[in-house]
Amino acid sequence: MADPVAARRVAPRHPAAAPLAVLAAGTAGAGYLYVTDPHEPGHLLPACPFRYLTGLLCPACGGTRMVYDLMHGHFAAAWHDNRMLLLAAPFALALLARWMVHGLRGRRWRPELKPRTQALVLLTAVAWAVLRNVV
Repeated sequence: MADPVAARRVAPRHPAAAPLAVLAAGTAGAGYLYVTDPHEPGHLLPACPFRYLTGLLCPACGGTRMVYDLMHGHFAAAWHDNRMLLLAAPFALALLARWMVHGLRGRRWRPELKPRTQALVLLTAVAWAVLRNVV
């Protein structure tokens, strides 16, 4: 008789599976966004749920427009759409690259942020949300 516990075990995923899936999803999204101008209405683009519920801009509002503008070389418009996200994007891409390199080398990697760093990121996001809605 077969071992029921062994039958339920799933082979562990390769460490590169998750970062490659994130890259594939991001590439597909960027491809769609490249031909879809979020500055014009009538496209199949998700609305910000925070803005939908509250009427306020969240810290990431304008991110879709910012990415579209960056892909089309409109750097001033990208800066106008979301300065904070534009400044944070290189760090996010560096984290994705590091995650992918570790995964492709067969190692698992997870960024570990100290509590102070986590608090700083949270406070910056809250301050940016307030500033965007006041100014």
